[in-house]
Amino acid sequence: MAIDFSFPPEIEELRSKVRTFVEEIVRPAEARIAEREGDRKFLVGEIIKMREEAHKRGLWLPHMPEEYGGMGLGHVAMASVSAEAAKSGFGPFALNAQAPDEGNMHTLLHWGTEEQKEKYLEPLCKGIARSCFAMTEPEVAGSDPTLIQTRAVLDGDDWVINGHKWFISGARGAKFAILIARTEDDPEIPQAANSAFIVDLPSEGWEVVRDVATMSGSHNHCEIRIENLRVPKSRMLGGRGQGHKLGQARLGPARLAHCMRWLGQAEVAFDMMVDRSLNRFAHGSLLADKQGIQWMIADSAMELYQCKLMILHAAYKIDNKEDFRSEVSMAKHFVANSLGRIVDRAIQVHGALGYSTDTPLASMAQHARWARFADGADEVHQWRIAQRAIDAYKRDGNTKAATGGLPL
Repeated sequence: MAIDFSFPPEIEELRSKVRTFVEEIVRPAEARIAEREGDRKFLVGEIIKMREEAHKRGLWLPHMPEEYGGMGLGHVAMASVSAEAAKSGFGPFALNAQAPDEGNMHTLLHWGTEEQKEKYLEPLCKGIARSCFAMTEPEVAGSDPTLIQTRAVLDGDDWVINGHKWFISGARGAKFAILIARTEDDPEIPQAANSAFIVDLPSEGWEVVRDVATMSGSHNHCEIRIENLRVPKSRMLGGRGQGHKLGQARLGPARLAHCMRWLGQAEVAFDMMVDRSLNRFAHGSLLADKQGIQWMIADSAMELYQCKLMILHAAYKIDNKEDFRSEVSMAKHFVANSLGRIVDRAIQVHGALGYSTDTPLASMAQHARWARFADGADEVHQWRIAQRAIDAYKRDGNTKAATGGLPL
């Protein structure tokens, strides 16, 4: 039988090393950072220590090829690493495998020229620079990049860019941005209107207006005004009109990487839920003995099981260069929603304690809410999933290809 749901010994060993690293290094550092909230110098020092230790333990840059100092892991192996690392908020960052840099590294690796890789990719891989990805705009629907209004006009050897972006994660402190702007007035198809550019930061004409505050606070999701920003022709990433193609190629695996990290958070919440049920006594018995609590535990266990299978199968399809779009869409929708439900149940089992900030659950609930629209809203993914199911039936006379193409 070809189907095997186990990891090879070296990946199991790696997963164990990541788990130990998070427990021994990252969580204690996270606690120290929380005690010194607002002390940026202390924060930077702790991050440097975590990253130095990741280097020592051979856990640095798991998703990138060895020639860039990485571990060369595929997407299936990354699922095991990311889920363990994300059990702490600083885990992925400690390994230099955090968004948006992770996606930008892959984008530069596959689309960049040799000069662009040397100037932009190598510093990212070394952990001495950060980046951002500037696509979303407040005036048009973020889920439809064909509507982008930011314009780039060729003027001699430069592109002159004007526009407005927001929710550009990591913009403050980034050394460069990958910017998507419209360059074509009358493309053959709407998806061929945009191009991608690498923008050195800071640059004249690029203004960080504000950090857009969210229901979970401010997290460096910035609004950007772009006025007469000049970018050399050599900073175009990919070809003219390939910005949409590049963006979608980046976002597919990036969506799954989010799912891997959300899985780690969901697992933490589930463990906390079960632990609480085994240690809280009320009305004559432990919470774990009460059927209403058992239903919450059972529902969460089933959802985590589904999340894991969907992530692994989608990662398998990416590694094997198969069409993974439907599987990633389904995983992204299901895992995002499961995360919210599992965290919510964990809060309910903890009662007032779960609603307080004495546990991480309240913060996890706030952060979980964005998962349902980040990198594509639920409804857009449902629409695409349905389209592919209809197309599969029209083409094949059945919907097998739209449900994973599994041998069942």
